[in-house]
Amino acid sequence: MTERKIRVLVAKPGLDGHDRGAKVVAQALRDAGMEVIYTGLRQTPEMIAEAALQEDVDVVGLSILSGAHMALVPRVLDLLAANGQSDVRVFVGGIIPEADVAALRKMGVAAVYGPGAATGEIVADIQALFASAAAG
Repeated sequence: MTERKIRVLVAKPGLDGHDRGAKVVAQALRDAGMEVIYTGLRQTPEMIAEAALQEDVDVVGLSILSGAHMALVPRVLDLLAANGQSDVRVFVGGIIPEADVAALRKMGVAAVYGPGAATGEIVADIQALFASAAAG
């Protein structure tokens, strides 16, 4: 019997039209053996939460370069909770001012990655999170 793969939804919320970083991260996660669903550009929080529910994901990765993270992330978290998916871990990457990182973490974001973050670090963080959950 094989171990269940970690399922990750990578999404670009809001009006941001640049997705190269999201695609690079999605490929790194896939290369690490995770199942990755990429939703594409200009997704609403409602679309992201619905996709997370339909795809039964373990992780939602939000890539935000527009500066709207303090409006979009709480909405996604609220919608996930409303769907009964409070156990889905949310990771955020993009242009996030250092001053906002603590607030995002306090909301329940598992990790925040800025420009130039190593894909290996993101992979390792997700794997570690689920290894510790599986252990106990």
